[in-house]
Amino acid sequence: EVQLVESGGGLVQAGGSLRLSCAASGFTFDDYAIGWFRQAPGKEREGLSCISKSDGSTHYADSVKGRFTISSDNAKKTVYLQMNSLKPEDTAVYYCAADLRVWVRCSLTKWEYEYWGQGTQVTVSS
Repeated sequence: EVQLVESGGGLVQAGGSLRLSCAASGFTFDDYAIGWFRQAPGKEREGLSCISKSDGSTHYADSVKGRFTISSDNAKKTVYLQMNSLKPEDTAVYYCAADLRVWVRCSLTKWEYEYWGQGTQVTVSS
């Protein structure tokens, strides 16, 4: 059974940093695309960043480019999202998601992802 478990959320002041983790299990981690998304109350789920195992490519939404960095530790089967210079508008529930199709290239489109974690809350105070 594929499972994704997010951790690392919390309360931080504006300008601060957090590192989110997405621990994966139930698949080999040989070929995947993993994306990070967030959803604030009353808003659509937004794609933030993604990483493709096949070619190591990464993508970022304009809203987080230059502030957030995605990375992976294949030995630990974990994908990270380093978030710096956090703003109050970054407050949301953050989710990781996996697309396990062969040779998949990641995207920031939520419909491409079949497996989702339960989410972790990030709150940025002003």
